[in-house]
Amino acid sequence: MRTRMLHAAQIMWPAFMMAGVLEMIVFAWVDPSHLQLGAWQPDTKTTYSLAFFAFWGLITLASLMSHWMMKSAEQPTEARRERRLARRHHVHRHA
Repeated sequence: MRTRMLHAAQIMWPAFMMAGVLEMIVFAWVDPSHLQLGAWQPDTKTTYSLAFFAFWGLITLASLMSHWMMKSAEQPTEARRERRLARRHHVHRHA
């Protein structure tokens, strides 16, 4: 499996599972038949579907941002790489 596909699966599958859990928790307290958006009152299945995809999208976005921040922290900048090489060279020369 390619690395990008693996990362996508690592992000989207747990987000899918948590969106399902969050949907169960939210709709244990909220009756979807009483929800209304302006003049539009969607039926129950539409409300469940829209909520699930909204939860899934938000959790996926949060996970993607966390993954991106971890990857950017792992990759040293060119300046840090040069300093590290200079220190190694300095240590080896005087050792």
